[in-house]
Amino acid sequence: MQTLGPCVLPQAATPEAYLAVAAAYEVDLTVVGPEAPLVSGVSDAFLSAGKKIVGPSQAAAQLEASKHFAKQVMIDAGIPTARYRATTSIEEARAALTHFEYPLVLKADGLAAGKGVIIVHTRAEAEQALNALGSLGPKILLEEFLVGEEASFIALCDGHRALPLEASQDHKTIFDGDTGPNTGGMGAYCDGRVLAPEQTRQVLAAVIQPTLDHMRRLGSPFTGFLYAGLMMTASGPKVLEFNVRLGDPETQSLLHRIRGGFAESLRAAAHGDLRGAAFDWNPNPSVCVVMAAAGYPDKPRTGDTIHGIAAAEQTGAVVFQAGTRLNGNTLQTAGGRVLGVTASGETLQAAIRNVYAAVGEIEFHGMQFRNDIGAKGLKRWSRIDTVGT
Repeated sequence: MQTLGPCVLPQAATPEAYLAVAAAYEVDLTVVGPEAPLVSGVSDAFLSAGKKIVGPSQAAAQLEASKHFAKQVMIDAGIPTARYRATTSIEEARAALTHFEYPLVLKADGLAAGKGVIIVHTRAEAEQALNALGSLGPKILLEEFLVGEEASFIALCDGHRALPLEASQDHKTIFDGDTGPNTGGMGAYCDGRVLAPEQTRQVLAAVIQPTLDHMRRLGSPFTGFLYAGLMMTASGPKVLEFNVRLGDPETQSLLHRIRGGFAESLRAAAHGDLRGAAFDWNPNPSVCVVMAAAGYPDKPRTGDTIHGIAAAEQTGAVVFQAGTRLNGNTLQTAGGRVLGVTASGETLQAAIRNVYAAVGEIEFHGMQFRNDIGAKGLKRWSRIDTVGT
């Protein structure tokens, strides 16, 4: 980012401190990436000061901040979702286990950096998971386990209308084959075939637009990026969760495919009128592979030296830095998910080959990454990609 413009650290992670930076640099438009500032009310502070910003109000951000709130919105708006029970204590959650079959999904109510969801297969696993989730807060959601293909569907919204981005597919668990604990995301791919055109229209009509309409009725119009984590079941799309921002690592693969119209669309959303806005998409699929630190997701180790980023980018990939820091002239790990290596190709198979060629150029001690990002898509479209490669 330092090669594109100045990086400024606010005095504190508060709405007022972010607003002070925007004022000092005469910023015309602010785009909020992470969820915490939105939940703390950064958009409200900017709008009160007459500053344009892309991101929902604190009230609308409850769609991500509280899974209980999000579920109630889904029920009230008639949005398809899994059967669930909201509980307010570990004891209540433990008693509610008898109302569900296994596998079962247990979710912490509040923000948990993508790690507040646990899938359990037995009563013993459920008991253990409840104890773990209890450390994040007393409110826990028990949810029916849905079967189907997952998809991440993100739309830019102006309070009334939605401009959809291409669907993508995230990979949440730490290990290949969707095994191990959940993380903030170990990689994603974006391919125009993740959802068929009719499925996209269905999601807009059954999920996105009803959410916008209901949030307006609640007096909290939704502006910014509305992310619906979907399960495409045999009976149609069902919502797993809402986020109120561009997802990570979906963002890397999505933006890698946008050729134009992005800044203009952001401005249109911030001004409350997306009519006429559009994205210009590169048809080539893209893949992002997250390289994580040793010990992630439980206790990430930091301070390991990173080598090979320049060589990786010489392959044509973009290496997005996340959990990194400069110690003098040495680049080191400084968080759980360290890098998001992203590349495209004429086919999904070619994009996967290109991104892993770039990953192979990078090295740091204890690094972790999945070797199967995009493999689900290859399985679905193997004959098409084989012909095109």
